[in-house]
Amino acid sequence: MPRVDGRTADELRPCRITRNYIKHAEGSCLIEMGDTRVVCTATVEERVPLWRKGQGAGWVTAEYGMIPRSCKERNQREASRGGPGGRTFEIQRLVGRALRSVVDLEAMGERTIWLDCDVIQADGGTRTASVTGAFVALWDAFGWMVENRMLERRPITQYLAAVSVGIVSGTELLDLCYEEDCLAQVDLNLVMTADGKIVEVQGTAEAAPFGKDRLFKMLDLGERGIRQLMAIQKKALEGA
Repeated sequence: MPRVDGRTADELRPCRITRNYIKHAEGSCLIEMGDTRVVCTATVEERVPLWRKGQGAGWVTAEYGMIPRSCKERNQREASRGGPGGRTFEIQRLVGRALRSVVDLEAMGERTIWLDCDVIQADGGTRTASVTGAFVALWDAFGWMVENRMLERRPITQYLAAVSVGIVSGTELLDLCYEEDCLAQVDLNLVMTADGKIVEVQGTAEAAPFGKDRLFKMLDLGERGIRQLMAIQKKALEGA
């Protein structure tokens, strides 16, 4: 089927990662996936949550938000509504879980790294772009810690990225834009590591249930996209 932006079914949107995007953060980047743009920052704190204190291990956690005009119509700031909603909490937990899966928390010492993912323009795939961009910000934050002799090495075990996949008009498509996401019969978000292991699969039938054969096709399609995203991450981090 022809896609709204002319891509093939297995083609990512143009992706660009700009490092050191925020002056004051220990690690930061702007990730652009088509018309989706997310600013990811990493902040180092010399403490851990009280429930982890005294265990000799660190913590990686995340916050996520969308600025009011990141979408076609203005979204009310969540702070003015009394706090984050359910979707925001879900995405924050996803980003935190994903990044912790590739970090040696004990090697961090009792420190916390906050990953803030702020969507400045949304056109689908904001949560997966947040995971992919947050990895780059985290890498640079650990690099800052090494430079400042807080760590001997980056405690990252391997690369990690995420992408969306879906079924639209009966066809499996990689990296859905907003228009495709609205029409999808199945919407799936995939997070994987460089060795091909799955960190998280979020898949939902928006119309009729789907079989395991379609699931495996989407997983294969997503893995191919994630490998391309990791190549983009590595290119951005060359020399880091």
